[in-house]
Amino acid sequence: MKIDLTNTTSSKINAALMEARRASGSTAAGMVLTLVIVTDEGSAYDALKAANDASREHPSRTLAVIKRAGRSPRARAETRLDAEILVGTDAGSGETVILRMHGELAAHAQSVVLPLLLPDAPVVVWWPDNAPLHPAQDPLGALAQRRITDAVTAESPVGQLAQRAQSYTPGDTDLAWTRITGWRSMLAAALDQRPATITSAAVEGESYNPSVELLGLWLHNRLHVPVERVVTGGPGITAVHLRTKDGDITLDRPDGLMGTLCMPGSPDRQVALKRRETSELIAEELRRLDPDDIYATAVRTPVEQLREPVNAETTAAERVARAAAAEAAVANPARVTAKVTAEGAASADEAAEEAPVKKPAKRAAKGSA
Repeated sequence: MKIDLTNTTSSKINAALMEARRASGSTAAGMVLTLVIVTDEGSAYDALKAANDASREHPSRTLAVIKRAGRSPRARAETRLDAEILVGTDAGSGETVILRMHGELAAHAQSVVLPLLLPDAPVVVWWPDNAPLHPAQDPLGALAQRRITDAVTAESPVGQLAQRAQSYTPGDTDLAWTRITGWRSMLAAALDQRPATITSAAVEGESYNPSVELLGLWLHNRLHVPVERVVTGGPGITAVHLRTKDGDITLDRPDGLMGTLCMPGSPDRQVALKRRETSELIAEELRRLDPDDIYATAVRTPVEQLREPVNAETTAAERVARAAAAEAAVANPARVTAKVTAEGAASADEAAEEAPVKKPAKRAAKGSA
């Protein structure tokens, strides 16, 4: 069911929601939280689709706030609230209200949203893009127990992490952190299965992807070892190496679909490590409404703690060695990923010295890690 209201008020929207609920045969709300999405017309469709998909796991009232202040003085002087109400199958497992605020009303969005919040239910605010510098101090963010941002949509995604660290308030989180949940789980499970003393680590991923930095900072904080940040062509995070005296524990995912976990003395294993959709990320964040202390520790660690590769020749040699290992894996199907012997590594170093050194390609991060 879809209801359009033009030049309306919050009380009329509430009345329309009650009427739509009665028409559908349900008098109880049956929702567990209010999700407020602050977006623009360009991003509204994708954000609402993700929220509707997530609502099948978390039935919620979704309020999409679209601010249209107007470009001309006449448009800015016109104050109007238009609403689009979706219930039933059009709104997933909850209710959706799209609020378009015109003129000066756009600067007072909290006065419109406040009467529409579900009583005695948690409030989560999500900025798919253009998040405020201080989410907790934003008028809408102040209404929420949880505030979700996405650093990957910023003009400088990695630089955005410093701003998130400066403005962090308990209840803040970022989808760049949510994207590395699978990586953190796999690496923690690998160390639980084979306890070892980690001497150093390396995280590989595409440039300008804040998830790569956050994963490296998390490893630095939890393992207390130096972590190297290596730039690759992606997609997203491509590999993590945990170095021990017995050999590397490696989690490699070159294609963004399946990962390969390699541990010394154990056969290589294929693990599910697919890049997830935004709806899955939002659903994960809605499962917990308490502060994420681990995220707070990671994001507050300066990115400068991550080290760059020693030199370009070493990086080139590592790429040649990995290529040789991949060819050996194809020739020997018994192992998913072949290990490079000392002689093979030496020959790879010689090949790297003869071949021209190329810098890794850099590109803007898009999508999940």
